[in-house]
Amino acid sequence: MSANPTLSLAVVGAGPVGLTLALHAARALPQARVTVFDARPAEKDVSGDPRTLALSLGSVQLLQRVGAWNADAAQRILEVHVSQQPPSLPAMLGGWLGEPEVRIRAIDEAVPMLGAVMSYGAIVAPLQAAWMAAAQAEPGRLGTRFGTPVTAIKPMASGVEVDAGIAERFDLAVVAEGGVFSDQVRKAVSHDYHQTAWVGTATLASARPGVAYERFTRQGPAALLPLKDGRAGLVWCVNSDDDPVAELSDIQRLAVLNTVFHPEVGPLAALSPLKRFPLGLNAERSLTEGRTVRIGNAAQTLHPVAGQGLNLGLRDAFELVRALSRSSDLDAVLRRLEWKRGPDRWAMIAATDFLARSFTWQLPGAGAARGLGMAALQALRPVKSALARQMMFGSR
Repeated sequence: MSANPTLSLAVVGAGPVGLTLALHAARALPQARVTVFDARPAEKDVSGDPRTLALSLGSVQLLQRVGAWNADAAQRILEVHVSQQPPSLPAMLGGWLGEPEVRIRAIDEAVPMLGAVMSYGAIVAPLQAAWMAAAQAEPGRLGTRFGTPVTAIKPMASGVEVDAGIAERFDLAVVAEGGVFSDQVRKAVSHDYHQTAWVGTATLASARPGVAYERFTRQGPAALLPLKDGRAGLVWCVNSDDDPVAELSDIQRLAVLNTVFHPEVGPLAALSPLKRFPLGLNAERSLTEGRTVRIGNAAQTLHPVAGQGLNLGLRDAFELVRALSRSSDLDAVLRRLEWKRGPDRWAMIAATDFLARSFTWQLPGAGAARGLGMAALQALRPVKSALARQMMFGSR
C-alpha cells in the first residue's frame, strides 16, 4: 500500500526522465493520481529522433523495472577506453609508460554491461507507449495532457496550481522539461564553457563492438559511442571562440577526425552532417522550491564530458518516487530528497565542471598532469573500479 494514497502528482515534461518518473510513480504509488503534461501532441511520432544518448547500467535497470526497455534497439557498452592526444608527460618519459589510457571493462566489474547506447527516439517511444497503455487501463487515476504547454506553476497552500490552458491543483509538481543549455534561463550555478559540441554519427571501418572511446584533446573531449552496424555516435567538443570545425566541409571534418582518435579506433569511413550545440553548466542549488521539484535538465545541465546528464536525471526520478512511497509527510519527503540527492548531484556537477574547465586552462603542463592522472588511475585498480561503480550507479 502506498504511503501517499491520496497524493496528486503533476509531471511536466514527457521526455525520458519525466516519463520514467510517471511510470515508476504509477506502479510504486498505486493509489496516487499522476498526470503527465507536455507541449508535444500525443500523436507525434518520436521514434525516429536520432539523437544519441548513453545510459548507465543503473539507468538500464530502471527502464527494465518500469517495463520500457527496448533491448533490440540498444548497443551494450562492454568497455570504455579513455585516452589523451600526445604529447603528454607519461608518453614522453622515454616511452616506457606508453600513451596514457584508462580501460574500464564490464567483465572486470562482473556486470553484463557498463551501460548502453540508444537513440532518443528508441528510449522515449517505448516509455510513451507504456505510459499511454497504463493511462488507458486506469483513466480515473492516470492522466495525459499532451499538446498544450504548461504556462505557469503557482504555489498554493499545501500544493501547486498547474496551468496548461486549464488550471488544476496538485499536491506536488515535478518539472522534468529542461531543454539545452543555450535555450535555458540561467540558474543559480551557471558557467559558459565557450565550447561547442558537434554531434552526429560516424561509420567505423573496423569497429570493435561495444567499445566506447573518449579522447582528450587540447580543444576538448571527443567521444565515439557504439551503435549498431559499425556506426558510432559522435560528440566532438571544440573551442567556440575560435571554432576549428565550423568552416570545414564534411570531407574535411572526416579527415580531421581521423587524426583525433586513438589508433585503436581505426579509420572513420564516413560521417553524417553534424549539428552544433553550445556547452555550459546550468544548475539549481536546490531541487525543491515549495511543492515544486526540478529533476533532469530542469535541475542541472552538464557538459557531456562524462555522459552523465540523463543518468543523473533518472536517479533523481527514482529517489523521489522511493521517498514518496515511504512517507505520507510530503514536506519531510522533499527535505529528505535534498539530503539524499545532494552528494550524487554535486559530486557529478563538480567532476564534470572540473574536467570541462581543464580544457580551457592555459597553464603549462595541464595536459601532462591530466595524462599522469590517467596513468595512475589505470594502475590503481580499486580506484578505477570505484570510479566505474560511480559511473554505473551514482552515489548510493
